[in-house]
Amino acid sequence: MNYKISYDDFRQKFLDFFVSKNHKLIKNSSLIPENDPTVLFTTAGMQPLVPYLLGEKHPEGRRLTNVQRCVRTVDIGEVGDISHFTFFEMLGNWSLGDYFKEEAIKMSFEFLTQVLKINKKELAVTVWIGNESAPKDVESYNIWKTIGLEDSQICWCEDNWWGPAGITGPCGPCSEMFFNTQGEKCSPTCGPLCKCGRYLEIWNDVFMEYNKNSDGSFSKLAQQNVDTGMGLERTLGILNGFKDNYETELFSAVLAKLAEISGKKYQNNLRAFRKIADHTRTAVFLLGDENGIAPSNIDQGYILRRLIRIAIRNLKQLEVSGHVLAELAEIYIEKYKKYYPILETRKDFILHELNKEEILFNRTIHSGLKELAKVLEKLQSNDTIRGEIAFKLYDTYGFPLEFTEEIASEKGVKVDVAGFNKFFAEHQEKSRRGAEQKFKGGLADHSEITTRLHTATHILHTVLRKNFGQDIKQKGSNITAERMRFDFSFDRKFTPDELKFIEQKVNEVIEQNLEVQMEEMMLEEAQQAGAIGLFTNKYDKEKVKVYSVGKFSKEICGGPHVKNTSEMGHFRILKEEASSAGVRRIKAVLE
Repeated sequence: MNYKISYDDFRQKFLDFFVSKNHKLIKNSSLIPENDPTVLFTTAGMQPLVPYLLGEKHPEGRRLTNVQRCVRTVDIGEVGDISHFTFFEMLGNWSLGDYFKEEAIKMSFEFLTQVLKINKKELAVTVWIGNESAPKDVESYNIWKTIGLEDSQICWCEDNWWGPAGITGPCGPCSEMFFNTQGEKCSPTCGPLCKCGRYLEIWNDVFMEYNKNSDGSFSKLAQQNVDTGMGLERTLGILNGFKDNYETELFSAVLAKLAEISGKKYQNNLRAFRKIADHTRTAVFLLGDENGIAPSNIDQGYILRRLIRIAIRNLKQLEVSGHVLAELAEIYIEKYKKYYPILETRKDFILHELNKEEILFNRTIHSGLKELAKVLEKLQSNDTIRGEIAFKLYDTYGFPLEFTEEIASEKGVKVDVAGFNKFFAEHQEKSRRGAEQKFKGGLADHSEITTRLHTATHILHTVLRKNFGQDIKQKGSNITAERMRFDFSFDRKFTPDELKFIEQKVNEVIEQNLEVQMEEMMLEEAQQAGAIGLFTNKYDKEKVKVYSVGKFSKEICGGPHVKNTSEMGHFRILKEEASSAGVRRIKAVLE
């Protein structure tokens, strides 16, 4: 198929334009935030730039541009329509205290109308209507008027406020740009706020003047910043005249392969095809991330597993048998490896994990489907599946709540989600209490040797996370005078060379004679400081102790620690073994 503009050309045109405007091209960041515990994934191009938006000097200067990988989990439920994705690429440019509203808006307009050749009559914009936190953005309104938009193309909107990306951080009013995908308006008042669906947002200029504080208040930033974001997939679809963004070259080969495998047509199975295509692509990028995420039952790994399982569920809906996700993944790896060579580097891992998840889920979904079918046989349209039953399907068969809801809705049956959440919360509380009893402090006593071993678990934990993936989490510990036992989430056996490497890294930290310091702070403050820890929900509104081993590790913990790593001795691993599914165990001593 011939496209009006290719993916490569569009990508390059954007970057070339802003480089010509004295912006420096910067590298894109990992999808797994390294210094932001408030979010699971990188959701916007500005997220890795927060320190510089707050006033730190960026080594590349005050004007920047790039293409950033992003994942937004809030859109999982929307995927299946013509324009939503969980993974997407964000084209962006930034001013760090340099230019502001006028130059940003004029550059956006120039790129859209002169570089991309979009007729200005097909555009419409929204501007901030104002509230008690920030005044009405009359300045942006006047700039759009000055450069050539009519009153009818500019809409005041109460939703035109962006950020922060997490709980706190830079934010401010924004001006969104929309493209009319259908030409004639549905009514004289038709515009970006109309429900007819003609207008699709393609770009957003955010004017970051404020910082949201932990108490919910807003304060002025030391510098005025501009942060823009243009969804590459959506804009590429518009530029090529597609109403359906899944018809672009980014998805065409995968959709064709799905049609071949299933023997079904895309146009007759839109939502299933789109969900499989989107979720497989997201899984490829999460598995292929340089920070080493893998499917699990917690945090980022849980979202990844959920996406993979939704894709599998839709494959079954298309009556596809066998394991095909890896075959689709290879198409994406080939498409994107030019810009993300890490995908080719981690190709074997990506394909292995997808095959493994299909095998694992196929074992459980069959039983869960049979059990749910029995439940639905006894119900009629508009009936409700009790929360207790929905939780049993989840707890016993690994059947996600969203699957139960999706299948039930096909029969006109509802699910008592509040009831499910009640049973789920009770289950979590029992697990927490049980874990506290099992690993109470993790220590058999508070002797000198157990204190040294306990400190060693902190160093070991950080060594594992830094070298084998940030998705590794402590699952428990048990320490006696004879040895330490440390359980953590990981999905494979370590090699002998890897165990030697871990030993070496732990001992390198110990030999630096680092001070171990304790601070008391609120949980939210500790998380913002980058501290990690077990069972943090129990500390919700309490102060916690945060122990730092030099600048190497920082953990929420109540146990005893040495004052300096020079007290610890030499770390040696005795054994590495499986503890349970997806959990490994290391036993070690200090000599």
